[in-house]
Amino acid sequence: MSDWLYPKPAQASDALVRAAGHPLVAQVLARRGLHSPTAARAFLDPDNYEPSPSSALPDLPAAAARLRDAIQRDERVLVWGDFDVDGQTSTSLLVSALRELGCDVRAYIPNRLREGHGIKLASLQERLAGADVLLTCDTGVGEHEALAFAQSQGTTVLVTDHHDLPPELPPAHAIVDPKRLPPDHPLRELPGVGVAYKLIQELYRSMGQPAERADASLDLVALGIVADVATQSGDTRYLLQRGMQHLRQTSRVGLRALMRIASINPAHLTTDHIGFGIGPRLNALGRLGDANLAVELLTTDDTSRARILAAQLDGLNGRRRLLTEQIYAAAQEQIARDPKLLSGHALVLSGPRWHPGVIGIVASRLTEAYHRPSVLISEGDDGHGRGSARSVPGVDIHAAITAAEHLLTTHGGHPGAAGLSLPLEHIAEFRRALSRNVDAIRDQNVSSGLSLDAVLPWSELSLDVVQTLSALAPFGQGNPPVVLVSQGLELVSARIFGRDRAHRRLTVRAAGATREVIWWRGAEHAPPSGPFDLAYLLKASDYRGERSLQIEYVDARLVSAPPPAIQTPTMRIVDRRAAPAPAPLLAELCAAGEVSVWAEGYPPGQSPGQRRDQLGPAPTLAVWTPPPGPREMRAALERVSPHRVYLFNVVGDGADPGRFMPRLAGLIKHALRHKQGLADLGQLAAASAQRAESVREGIRLLAARGDVQIIKEGDTSIQLAPGSQHRAQAEIDEIEARLRALLQETAAYRVYFARTAPERLV
Repeated sequence: MSDWLYPKPAQASDALVRAAGHPLVAQVLARRGLHSPTAARAFLDPDNYEPSPSSALPDLPAAAARLRDAIQRDERVLVWGDFDVDGQTSTSLLVSALRELGCDVRAYIPNRLREGHGIKLASLQERLAGADVLLTCDTGVGEHEALAFAQSQGTTVLVTDHHDLPPELPPAHAIVDPKRLPPDHPLRELPGVGVAYKLIQELYRSMGQPAERADASLDLVALGIVADVATQSGDTRYLLQRGMQHLRQTSRVGLRALMRIASINPAHLTTDHIGFGIGPRLNALGRLGDANLAVELLTTDDTSRARILAAQLDGLNGRRRLLTEQIYAAAQEQIARDPKLLSGHALVLSGPRWHPGVIGIVASRLTEAYHRPSVLISEGDDGHGRGSARSVPGVDIHAAITAAEHLLTTHGGHPGAAGLSLPLEHIAEFRRALSRNVDAIRDQNVSSGLSLDAVLPWSELSLDVVQTLSALAPFGQGNPPVVLVSQGLELVSARIFGRDRAHRRLTVRAAGATREVIWWRGAEHAPPSGPFDLAYLLKASDYRGERSLQIEYVDARLVSAPPPAIQTPTMRIVDRRAAPAPAPLLAELCAAGEVSVWAEGYPPGQSPGQRRDQLGPAPTLAVWTPPPGPREMRAALERVSPHRVYLFNVVGDGADPGRFMPRLAGLIKHALRHKQGLADLGQLAAASAQRAESVREGIRLLAARGDVQIIKEGDTSIQLAPGSQHRAQAEIDEIEARLRALLQETAAYRVYFARTAPERLV
């Protein structure tokens, strides 16, 4: 529980109330420093904001003029982007606009795992041939060696970036970076996609066309601003407001396919939908796959191809969630073993085989949980670690890391997030140095704690209040969502829900009004045990097509009163994983009462239990074979709803990754012969003792080899037919690599299942 910073009295003038349209909105604006009616109107309505001219960005007119010349001379342009969503949208925006203008353009986004951020010289040497212009986006301002090489080859270098400036700028024809502007300039906080938009706007103007033609790209601009957590000030907020309008009506078939697979209604799209639905799927591609596919998704006009790509992103996002949960659990286990890790001003953790593509997500969760900057480092086999950092308000984590650069190999980033690499033997010293640096540079004017915006009676919450507060949207960095407080509440009931059993649904009562509260990731914490005050966000939900009030838990604090009697069901866990002779124990358990035994990977008729899809409610669940992942474990618990769980760890043939493809091929033959080619992914996963993601990728491999052909893919099933057409070997190799990674994740979870504390598994 963090400190609560209650709203200080803020006098909103009558003129401000008129400008805001509601006293509550005016009070929030006043508390956030917007007292002028003119400034309030400009903040609330983009039609009342005067955007800055594109030419105000240093070197931007020169960059636009060089691109105009390239188009007129039929020269080739190579766009070089970055793999996060800001880089993906920047690249897509530039490629779309330049192609529309008749430019000969191609694009490249580096692979996160092989190349990392920036422009590696070896990669550039492979791809620069034939390019007359190298145009970077969301990268380049610190790439001296690569850009010098490009210029030595006679290629014109145009840099568009938004990252902090190095001590000396690299060689280039133009360097367009808003960090070259004064700190209070309205263009200063533009992310990479905002800079790309301004460049295209100026390019249209220089070619005698309306600058408004660039507005077709505003949907991408909004997507990049939110996903990159750009600060909503000046032109950045203006572009986001206008971009959200375009995004709700986007004609991009890739974005519409992505919204469909994420169950997002475009008409009611908010920044939350970007932050938790669209952004993570695009980011998963950059973290675990090839982000160049994102450019194809965001620029294609082929609806069928867009749906295929959206499905791939959705699958990668599921894998990203699994990896995130595994690393988060491992990080929490480290802290539990060594609580001294929390004694510093920053949290620094490291582990072998932590996927470098997701450690930033875990660092963000740890920062949220422990209210301090966090750095997670993936320990490589080469003696080096790659780290990702996330910060808290008032701490410039990039500056704190830079002050310890004598211990690092590379580093870069923003005040809120950064990346680094270092020799493994320097980690302990880096932990101490970073703690000192964070303490030294912390902005003492930034209050630590939870800022509250208004106190409302529990009985007055309604969709009308949501509509009133929506005037302040879009919310995000620099314009946080409105946090409300209601006092003197009573907990009626609490239950865990969700596919991963990670969330809580609280039923809360006060003054005769009873409402439900959603506590995301609340399963990790105990619910309030007495009368309490609640801090929350008020939103509208479109779940199942019905618009309803949604209250989201932020924090709670107890008030002095005897606790009410709330019955919380308990589950007894019995650990038998190390038993030398488990079979007699299982037989004794089954003889004593009603038991669901979960056992997979056995030949027909030889299993001591049932597959996951065959389990039913029972007072006792015996987990005989190790599950393939935490999601499957939680689904089994939800299906059985046991009072007691017995954990065994009998590893059979089903756990052998080498036996997976022959087993899957046999199951597919059965589906072709006896089920008209219709295969249920859940049943195949249970029969093969693997995850549905692995089954889907295994079927794609069979199709690539020509053993079957995929007629139609659904969320839970797949229609197949006999096949004979082989794909290119490169495509087969790529699918095999993805399948191998999925099977390795399952193997890693089974090792984790065998070793970790039973309470963390159940």
